[in-house]
Amino acid sequence: MASARSPQGATGVGGAKGNNRSGGSGRVTGSVRAVGRALHFPVTRTARGIRKATHAHGAGESGLGKLIELHAVNGAGDVMITVALASTVFFSVPTDEARGRVALYLGITMAPFAVLAPVIGPLLDRLPHGRRAAMAGSMLARAMLALMLSGAVVTGTFELYPAALGVLVASKAYGVVRSAVVPRLLPPTFSLVKANSRVTLGGLLATGVAGPIAVLLQSAGARYPLYGAFTIFILGTFLSFSLPPKVDSAKGEDTALLAADPDHLHGPRLKKPPRPGLRTVGTAVTHALGANASLRCLSGFLIFFLAFLLREHPLTGKSAAVSLGLVVVSAGVGNAIGTAVGAWLKRRSPEIIIVTVVAVVVAAAITAALFFGTLMIACLAAIAGFAQALAKLSLDALIQRDVPELVRNSAFARSETLLQMAWVLGGAIGIAMPLNGPLGLSVAAGIVAVGWLTTVRGLLLAARRGGSARGHLS
Repeated sequence: MASARSPQGATGVGGAKGNNRSGGSGRVTGSVRAVGRALHFPVTRTARGIRKATHAHGAGESGLGKLIELHAVNGAGDVMITVALASTVFFSVPTDEARGRVALYLGITMAPFAVLAPVIGPLLDRLPHGRRAAMAGSMLARAMLALMLSGAVVTGTFELYPAALGVLVASKAYGVVRSAVVPRLLPPTFSLVKANSRVTLGGLLATGVAGPIAVLLQSAGARYPLYGAFTIFILGTFLSFSLPPKVDSAKGEDTALLAADPDHLHGPRLKKPPRPGLRTVGTAVTHALGANASLRCLSGFLIFFLAFLLREHPLTGKSAAVSLGLVVVSAGVGNAIGTAVGAWLKRRSPEIIIVTVVAVVVAAAITAALFFGTLMIACLAAIAGFAQALAKLSLDALIQRDVPELVRNSAFARSETLLQMAWVLGGAIGIAMPLNGPLGLSVAAGIVAVGWLTTVRGLLLAARRGGSARGHLS
C-alpha cells in the first residue's frame, strides 16, 4: 500500500510543482502575447482598414483593389528615389552648380527618354498577354537600379545618370501599362473615371506617407532612401502577379492611332473598313489630349523653375526648404482635391470641364505673374494640381466614351506617353529660364494659353455636336 501510494504521492507532489511552473510560464507567455497583440493591433487594424477601403463597392471582387494597392506601392517607391536624387543633384551643392547638375541630368536622362517615349506605347501593345509580367518587370528593374543608385549617390560617379534614366523609363512604362489595365478591372457599378480616381488617390496617399519617411531616411544617409525603394519595389514585383489573370487577356483588342483629320473622318468608303482608332472617332479626344498636354507641360515647367527660383529667392520670411515645401504641399493638395472632385461629378460634359479648368489655370498664372508673392505662388500650384487631375480624368472619360473598345487600351497607352513627353518639354523650358519670378510665370501663362486657344473651339464644337448624348464624366 505504501509502495503503491508513494509513486502517486510523488507524482502528485511533482505534478503540483509542475502545474505551478506551467502556470507561471503560462502567465509570462500570456503577458508576452498580450503585449504582442497590443503592438500588433494598430498595424493589423490599419492594414484591414486600408484593405476595406481599397476593396469597397466591388473593387475587391473585380481586382481593382489589388491594382490600387500596387499603385500605392509604386508611388511610395518612386518618392523614395525622388528624394534621394533631389538631395544628390539639387540640394547638396550651391545653386549655380546645382543648376548645371540638373541641366546635365535633364540632358542625359530626359532627352533620351523623349526619344524612347514614343516607342513605349507600341512596344507594350505587343505584350497584351504579359501585362502583369511587364508591371513586375518595371518594379524589379527599379529595385535593381535603386541598388545601383545607392552607390552612385555616395561616390558621385557618372553611372548615376544612366541609372536614373532607367528608373524614369521603367516608371513611365509602368504608368502606361497601368492605364491599359484599369478597363479590365472595372467593377460593375464603376465608371472608368471613378476607377482611375481611386487608383490615383491611392498613389497620392502613399506618396504623402512615404515622403516624410524618405526625408528621415535621407537624414541618416543618402543611400538609405534607395534601400527603402529597393524593398518597396521588390514587394511590388510580387504584388504585380497577384492581379487577376484577366489582366493578361487581349481578347477583342487592337492598336489605336493618335490622329484626327477630315480625310480620315470623312474619306471615301472602302470595301474593307479601316481598323478602328482615334482617327475614326472625331476630334474631341485629340483636342482634349492637346489641352492636357499644355497642363502637363506647365507641371514640368513649374517643378524645375520654382525649384531654382525659390532656392535662390525664398518666399518672404521663409527659408528655401519651407518655400519649396509650401509649393509641393499646395500642388499635392490641389491634385488630391481634383481627383476627388472628378469622381464626384455627375452628368457633366468632359469637354466643358477641360475648357473651364484650363481657362482657370491661365487666369491664375496671369494673376500670379502680376502679383508675384507667397500667396499667389501657393494658389497657382494648388490650382494647377487641381486642373491637371480633373482634366486628365475628363480625358479618360472621353477615351472611354468615344474610342472603340477594341482599341481603348492602346489609346490609354499612347495618350499617357504623349503626356509624359509634354512634361519633359516643360521641364526643359523651366531649367533654361532666368530666375525672374514674374517673367517665369508669364511664360507659364503663355504655355497654358496656347494649349487653351488651340483646343477650346474644337472641344466646344464636340460638346455641342451631342457628345453629351453618348456619355458624361460619371
